Amino acid sequence: MTLTPDDIRALAAPVPRYTSYPTAPHFHAGVDATVYGGWLSALPDNAKLSLYFHVPFCDTLCWFCGCHTKITRRYEPVRDYLDALMAETATLGMLVPAPAQVTHIHWGGGSPTMLKPDDIRRLSDATKAAFRLDGSCDFAVEIDPRGLDDAHMDALVAAGLTRVSIGVQDFDIAVQQAINRIQSVEETRRVVDGFRARGVSSLNIDAIYGLPHQTRRRLENTLREVVRLRPDRIALFGYAHVPWMKKHMSMIEEEALADVVERYHQAELAAALLVGEGYERIGIDHFALPHDSLAIAARAGTLQRNFQGYTVDPADALLGLGASAIGSLPQGYVQNTTATPSYMRAALEGRLAAERGVALSEEDRLRRAVIEQMMCGLEFSTRSLAGADAGLATALIGEARAIVNEDTYGFIEPTADGFRVTEAGRPFLRSIAARFDGYLKK
Repeated sequence: MTLTPDDIRALAAPVPRYTSYPTAPHFHAGVDATVYGGWLSALPDNAKLSLYFHVPFCDTLCWFCGCHTKITRRYEPVRDYLDALMAETATLGMLVPAPAQVTHIHWGGGSPTMLKPDDIRRLSDATKAAFRLDGSCDFAVEIDPRGLDDAHMDALVAAGLTRVSIGVQDFDIAVQQAINRIQSVEETRRVVDGFRARGVSSLNIDAIYGLPHQTRRRLENTLREVVRLRPDRIALFGYAHVPWMKKHMSMIEEEALADVVERYHQAELAAALLVGEGYERIGIDHFALPHDSLAIAARAGTLQRNFQGYTVDPADALLGLGASAIGSLPQGYVQNTTATPSYMRAALEGRLAAERGVALSEEDRLRRAVIEQMMCGLEFSTRSLAGADAGLATALIGEARAIVNEDTYGFIEPTADGFRVTEAGRPFLRSIAARFDGYLKK
């Protein structure tokens, strides 16, 4: 059926992105450095680890940004922070079992490319000194192409870079001026070509819809330029305007933002364009060429989701390093202090900087499995309830039946042991998954 504007408004309730469950607002101070240390020591000797390094610095402020970052034109704060990050790396390396292997590394921010080439090498060397890296370790870095030079690209490749994630957002100059991020197609292409010439085999590009002064035509033009670069993956995020949380977003003219109806049409236009260009639609906001590992995992039913979004990372534990970084361990989630000075003091003193998190209950684990299955595979199956407490399983099956029975839009199709979300329902997948969120109900 064709959705009316009133339908879209009614269905567009704000819900979490479910990069974790329970989500970050439910973290609390009961999970601190002592608890985290116990969780680390309990990891099995054969654990596979994923490392996320947070570099919370940029040299310009993008007004749309929702990340934990600081703006600096001086390099001294960055270098001082790097010393703390390397100290935390050494501390964690001593706390995890020596045989554990790192299978995935991700540098995010902020802008990790704020690091000078020599400091890129220093952080890479510190990681290799503290942890055992698997021979096929995947190493991804978020790249700001503006001003990135050959020396930075050389240093990243020498450090073992296997995948680059390049922020584009939008190429239209009116949109760029409205978000304070000026970045040309030519500059982006130079960096894309530079990494490919150096043998980096995987590349993804981030774009955003719902930005100020963005129209469907402007978004289409941007995505056609992105497709010409032929990235292996494209992440298409919806801009979240939360000036009460991020003060700098108040610099954006609210009257220049699209309403929920226009955002819906922008997202659907973008999805149709990318699928038409040969990309496979992954979950809620990713697109990948058929050869990409993300597309292969989606077809095989092995796709996963963590704080970096959709992933094929098979790690048993994700360790977050840096101010505000979040980790995921078998026992639950843990987050470092967001205050950079407090983080640095703890790290340089050889202490863990964890200050909040949540330990998973049996119900949390079960609901997390169901929500991840929804977000990655667009289905609910009783297979995900295998071995679960009978009472919890019965409750979830009842919730699934209610979703099927209450669907009047054609968003759901029943299966032999559950239901599947249709393509018509995919834009509202987060809202459907949220029906299984026990915390939202409370």
